[in-house]
Amino acid sequence: MSTHERAHHDEANNVTYQRCQYAYEFAQAFIQGKKVLDVGCGNAYGTALMAGYAQEIVGLDYDNDTVESNKATYKDIKNLSFRQAAIPPIPFDDSSFDVITAFQFIEHIEKRKEFLKECLRVLKPGGSLLVTTPNAKKSLARNPFHVHEYTFSEMDQELKSLGANFELKGLNGNESVNSYYAENGKFVRMILKWDIFKLHQRLPAGLLTKPYNLITNLMRNRLKESVSQTSGISTKDFFLQNDDLDQCWDIYLIASKQSN
Repeated sequence: MSTHERAHHDEANNVTYQRCQYAYEFAQAFIQGKKVLDVGCGNAYGTALMAGYAQEIVGLDYDNDTVESNKATYKDIKNLSFRQAAIPPIPFDDSSFDVITAFQFIEHIEKRKEFLKECLRVLKPGGSLLVTTPNAKKSLARNPFHVHEYTFSEMDQELKSLGANFELKGLNGNESVNSYYAENGKFVRMILKWDIFKLHQRLPAGLLTKPYNLITNLMRNRLKESVSQTSGISTKDFFLQNDDLDQCWDIYLIASKQSN
């Protein structure tokens, strides 16, 4: 597992936060009154949101300090609990959950196909798996927190090899969102011009996490000042589409486990 990458909700990080938050809001229709497992819950702001709709929800994260912090922060939400585990395997019995969510998680692990198999094992027959992950074709530079980023084609082949029932949708944004990312792209390309030896692609990930965070924070604070709509963007500025998927920011996977 890579080290921490968490989306915090402040003005500079608002667009990234809202992009992540969209997935949790979209999941509400699937989790209503259901037993839910949220894998890679991180700081659990999304897990806590889903607890308002689920019958019961468990947040799973690899980092013990994060899990203990979440237990204290969300102790008053009675249908929400947390558990620490490195994934895969998933530490639950077969057919334990109605819905499994894993948002912005799968790109952080080595055993991705094994993880998807584990999700299908732990799901009840007829249950749903919801996964989001960045679209590799929209990434301009290496993210050292990510082990592997999927293209839509790769994700399609991965799921077909598992024999799963699934559909892939693309998360896209309106003009405000795309203007923000266009400015983001200009900044990234400017930084990459200085990396004439392509060190960001060659160096071990552990050496890049601190400079990556430093540059990312600098970039987002600069964008906050230069792109006027940054702080006003909300989940309503994002949407899912079924075509032209390679132009979308994220992959949104909706899979189901066949009923017996």
